[in-house]
Amino acid sequence: MELKYLKSLARQYPNIAAASTEIINLQAILNLPKGTEHFLTDIHGEYEQFAHVLKNGSGAVRRTIDEVFENALSNKDKKSLATLIYYPVEKLDIVISEEDNIEDWYKITLHRLVQITKKVASKYTRSKVRKALPKDFAYIIDIIRIGRAQDFIIALSNLIQRLVIDHLHIVGDIFDRGPGPHIILDTLINYHSVDIQWGNHDILWMGAACGQLACIATVIRIAARYGSLDTLEDGYGINLIPLATFALDTYSNTNCDTFSIKYNTDYNTKDLSLDMKIHKAIAIMQFKLEGQVIMKHPEFLMDDRLLLDKIDYEKKTVMAYGKEYPMNDTDFPTIDPKNPYALTPDEEQVMERIRQAFLKCEKLQKHVRFLYSNGGLYKVYNSNLLYHGCMPMDGEGNFLSVDVDGKDYQGKQLYDILDNYARKGYYAKNDPAEMHKAQDYIWYIWAGPNSPVFGKDKMTTFERYFIEDKETHKETKNAYYSLLDREDILNKILDEFELDTRKSHIVNGHVPVELKKGESPIKCDGKLLIIDGGFSKAYQSKTGIAGYTLVANSHGMRLVAHEPFESMEAAVLHESDIFSDSTVIEVAPVRIRVSDTDIGRELKDQIKQLELLLQAYQDGIIVEK
Repeated sequence: MELKYLKSLARQYPNIAAASTEIINLQAILNLPKGTEHFLTDIHGEYEQFAHVLKNGSGAVRRTIDEVFENALSNKDKKSLATLIYYPVEKLDIVISEEDNIEDWYKITLHRLVQITKKVASKYTRSKVRKALPKDFAYIIDIIRIGRAQDFIIALSNLIQRLVIDHLHIVGDIFDRGPGPHIILDTLINYHSVDIQWGNHDILWMGAACGQLACIATVIRIAARYGSLDTLEDGYGINLIPLATFALDTYSNTNCDTFSIKYNTDYNTKDLSLDMKIHKAIAIMQFKLEGQVIMKHPEFLMDDRLLLDKIDYEKKTVMAYGKEYPMNDTDFPTIDPKNPYALTPDEEQVMERIRQAFLKCEKLQKHVRFLYSNGGLYKVYNSNLLYHGCMPMDGEGNFLSVDVDGKDYQGKQLYDILDNYARKGYYAKNDPAEMHKAQDYIWYIWAGPNSPVFGKDKMTTFERYFIEDKETHKETKNAYYSLLDREDILNKILDEFELDTRKSHIVNGHVPVELKKGESPIKCDGKLLIIDGGFSKAYQSKTGIAGYTLVANSHGMRLVAHEPFESMEAAVLHESDIFSDSTVIEVAPVRIRVSDTDIGRELKDQIKQLELLLQAYQDGIIVEK
């Protein structure tokens, strides 16, 4: 078997010289400083801020400008240069219209950009840098004389953006609340190196793309609630007219005050009345569809979510948690009190038409396939463990056992089996029964009480709409979140994933860190980092900031806290940037090399195979060509 592999390798390296040269190249790469990793989480559709953080490298571009030019440039010139690097096309348009001597400006600017490029490229091979440039500029010639200065400025600016982030980790929740998850995913699909740990909102959309009806209804309800139906209609081209028509007809004389819209300044209020009707119509269908899934899967242990059959329409109350509560709305024209979880024929028709729209939406399917191919429920990377939510535990720190299709799983095995079911829900088309069961488990991953990405005992959506008593709105976090300062607990989790407890970290999202209340994202002296700092505008009033980036480079780890981003237009016109405050988490005692990373281990394996190939050439087992 080894000889067969070596013969295959010999096709790529047909002689001793070729194999020797590649060994030398790989050994040189091993000695380079490790690339910079950036970790982001809970983006929730905020595409402009996300794009800017990528463009400015979470402040790395401006820091590099300061390091290279120190006092040689004024602060104004540094801001202009940074803005040019972030938005080269837009900034060039302004400069060309205002600059009297554009050729001199080109010469000065190209010199400055080359200086920055030299600095950020210093940890890469020349080959890698050359490949990152457009082919037209792989070898520099007299750019200004031949009229290519603008193109080269754009190419260098994009190259600098590319080199300040070697690899990007998205620790969950790209979707919901903000207006542009589709734009974020278009960016990620074209990004040079990225992985994704699915968050509960990502899982929800993945279930919707599979055709799971409860997931589809929930996706639409959340979009309606946050005034972002445009994401579905314009972003993905999903036709919601059947739902709108149904809502107008069925809820025309129904009070929808409970189903208000949490809209932002971009929302067109002329749609408010219709959107409230859509909001109510889809919410009722969601509760019905969720009830059907729960009754089909008693192992989910979610009977406390079955509330439609507990409503007393005469008294306008609902029985929940052994107590009767008044309801603020019981005007539900599509609910049959004798069979409350059944869709009406009209509802069934609407949901089937929408299901087909989700299944046939090419853009959504492309995005979801990307999430499957580049993502998972967790990731082990360079001795760090990345997951969105939690490790389900009891109050003593024991891993909770969860029944998945009749067998108990806990710890890493729970993550692995749920990851497997999430994939079967999309790909097991040759076994429809297994696929539909797996799709129900996707819904469970979204909202189940022991789901590692949800991390709470229940989702009290029904109570928040219909019961005024806020005690019923409470969602209790898994015990995991109260144990994060215990080193023995974190070591137990790291051991479960076979990681070195002396140097490994857990990187977590999902729960916004309320910095303004004194909460810290750094737990157990940096062994665990919760990096949800409120990228989503919906959470910024709670967190007091606008998100974190965790940066891991050859010198160690630091956490960057971001201020809110105004807009791309303001960044270009006024040269405004996101102010980012950096906290050092860990300083490496010696500079970390590629040889110390996962990629380094792969390169060492390649070197071993090439050395075996060399030996085979030298022993005459394989003939040179």
